[in-house]
Amino acid sequence: MNAGPLRIASRDNPSLVMVRRALRDPAAYRRAGALLWLEGDHLLRACVARGMALQQVLIAESAWDDAVLRALAQQARRVLLLPDALMRETGTLESPAPIGALVERPVAAALRADAPAVVLDRLQDAGNVGSILRSAAALGVPQVVTLKGTAALWSPKVLRAGMGAHFGLMLHEALTLDALAGLSQPWVATSSHASELLHRSRLPQPCVWVFGHEGQGVAPEVAARCGMALRIAQPGGEESLNVAAAAAICLHESLRQRDALKETPGRPKFP
Repeated sequence: MNAGPLRIASRDNPSLVMVRRALRDPAAYRRAGALLWLEGDHLLRACVARGMALQQVLIAESAWDDAVLRALAQQARRVLLLPDALMRETGTLESPAPIGALVERPVAAALRADAPAVVLDRLQDAGNVGSILRSAAALGVPQVVTLKGTAALWSPKVLRAGMGAHFGLMLHEALTLDALAGLSQPWVATSSHASELLHRSRLPQPCVWVFGHEGQGVAPEVAARCGMALRIAQPGGEESLNVAAAAAICLHESLRQRDALKETPGRPKFP
């Protein structure tokens, strides 16, 4: 437990400098000694629920009067109490959160060859990346890997879009394709040009789902690793789906077929 809040009035406080650096440079957390910036009580609760320690909590003076937020802040090793105007400078939201925290980045575990996985190939949009992490966590895919060129996994915007999913996943970022040799399960990609439809296919269990760049799709060298390329049915006639929406559909279909296998061993219930 901390010894009580420390009032901060200067914009030059080292903790505030670290927060501003995180907001300005999405990959700032990769520097030695840098901490992650979590914005809002939802992310702080998700972090604490997974047993992670809050190093420093920054909280607005007005929020300190809220018993619930104050109790959350007091779980940190150090609490910084800021004037509301100064706290607003730490936010990326239209309505800035009155509380945030600096935490250490979790140490990445080794890749598990036996576990389902998602590989992200050069996805640029932080919202898409965070949404895919959220879908993976919700639908039982325990590990997510990003190839070099993908948005920084632990950046403030990806963290916000992930809504706490980060803390329930094994995450590996900015790897090369060669580094994924340990993912020995069948690889599956989506393509609007594929002839086989997702909902009519028999998916390997477990598998590695690969989702590619928003405009260019999966790179040719990555696609070459994939044993299957599937198309999501779009009877409405749209050219393509948002990659985060496509990922949610694919991961849900994997879950549906996995459950069918459990219900009738040896005889999956496919339409």
